[in-house]
Amino acid sequence: MEFKFAVPTEHEPKEFLLNAGESLIFVGANGGGKTRLAVLIEERLGENSHRISAHRALTLNPEVAKINEEQALRGLRFGHPDKQFDIGQRQLRRWQRKAAVHLLNDFDYLIQALFADQSNTALRSHNKAREGEDIRKNLQLTKFNQLVEIWTELLPHRKLHVSGDDIKVSHPDAANKYAASDMSDGERAIFYMIGQVLVAKPNSLIIIDEPELHVHRSIMSKLWDQLEAIRPDCAFVFITHDLEFAAARNAQKSVIRSYDPAPKWSIEDVPDDTGFSDELATLILGSRPPILFVEGNEASLDIAIYRCCYPEWTVVPRGSCLEVIHSVVTMRNNAELTRITCSGLIDCDGMDDENQEHLARLGIMTLPVTEIENVFLLPDVCRAICAHEGFEGDEINERLEGLIDDVLAHLDSDEEIEAVVVRSCKRHIDQKLKRLDLSDAETATDIAAELKEKVEMLDIKVFADGVRQKLKDAIAKRDLPNLLKLYDNKGMLSHAAKRLRNNKKDDFESWLTRAMSNNKIAPDVTATVSEVLPDIQPM
Repeated sequence: MEFKFAVPTEHEPKEFLLNAGESLIFVGANGGGKTRLAVLIEERLGENSHRISAHRALTLNPEVAKINEEQALRGLRFGHPDKQFDIGQRQLRRWQRKAAVHLLNDFDYLIQALFADQSNTALRSHNKAREGEDIRKNLQLTKFNQLVEIWTELLPHRKLHVSGDDIKVSHPDAANKYAASDMSDGERAIFYMIGQVLVAKPNSLIIIDEPELHVHRSIMSKLWDQLEAIRPDCAFVFITHDLEFAAARNAQKSVIRSYDPAPKWSIEDVPDDTGFSDELATLILGSRPPILFVEGNEASLDIAIYRCCYPEWTVVPRGSCLEVIHSVVTMRNNAELTRITCSGLIDCDGMDDENQEHLARLGIMTLPVTEIENVFLLPDVCRAICAHEGFEGDEINERLEGLIDDVLAHLDSDEEIEAVVVRSCKRHIDQKLKRLDLSDAETATDIAAELKEKVEMLDIKVFADGVRQKLKDAIAKRDLPNLLKLYDNKGMLSHAAKRLRNNKKDDFESWLTRAMSNNKIAPDVTATVSEVLPDIQPM
């Protein structure tokens, strides 16, 4: 079975083709016309489509009056159980002429269809048994049987009990049962999704708008693995804003970049060969702001800082400095992605001017500190935090001087200074070797000779002497900004916590994360942090 539909775009309609057993995912931001697209696909496919709306009521009433299966399915698909209602009435009866915004309230019809299927299946088995047939050999499962099997695998902590006319729930080892209507939103959503897919018309295109609603991320992929497997006669279209869900599915993927109520959409397929994971490629293509690659991870204070200070960018954490550089270069050299602006931001790591200029030409800026957390130790930021805490004048200066004392106490010996110099040398060598260009070498001998020449040009003694002198000068002058360009110690934040807010480090970091995430908490602090970070403008 093939399912074809075309979506209006700025130019030619964009055509999509799905075979039974295949799936397609559209990813888009809020306001991107996702639900309107779901409506369009449903209308284009007519009776061969079954749309599960994002606007859905989840009131589960197992005591609803039982009706015959044909009526229940007609009510589910067309909005009314009577025979005179068919696909021509779907827009009016099922969607009340408001297909994109109407609250779909069809849980009663779904329950009626499941009970009717159970009754009819049981009756067929009963009649076969009476005729002497051994029904154990080809025992037909009811849709309720299938639903309970999937439910049990997904939610082993809850047990469904389905009788001839009721649905109860219990803990696996408990005797007491409670009404299915008392299930949590997530449990009712899972029940609803499984039921909808099971009762969809054979050979249908099943359209699911926002499959992530009320369903915990940990079971999302498993749920749809099960449902796609149990309906190989159908194809699935998922319309979502959940990048993680989209990345986890084995499916065609497209990004909705914009929507014009004309209607027309701007849709791009997610290519397979961008050099990025599916999730990241989808995020890049679907991002309206330009992309800023940074070090760190999603759970860190780092990301709160970056998102606060660069609100006009989509901030994408890439872990290490090397990954940031690779991401910027890959994206700028990728024909599928070059129309999207990107830049990078990395720790300075004691980087010399030549390296910083080289990276700037690639679109990668460097921080004024070796560790992003230490931006809160820069004097201007320290003063802003102290002022926010109600300190004034000499007291602010005393606290800043105390903080400088704490930092310098870590560098009170030649051994400690030398340890910093050694780390700087290692980073310097690493940076230089990564930029090593051996493209002109034609033989292995040429490579060896050129490599030897380039390595000999790395005068580590001169570099080490320079770093050592810069450290000693900064220490002698109590020059905290220049010291933080060279000194790579994440533990410095604990001293700032004590001196600036009389906090422990964890409490201070928690407060900073909240302040950077909500500009109303300490607006002067967030403004000052923004001022000390590099100004990065979209190109």
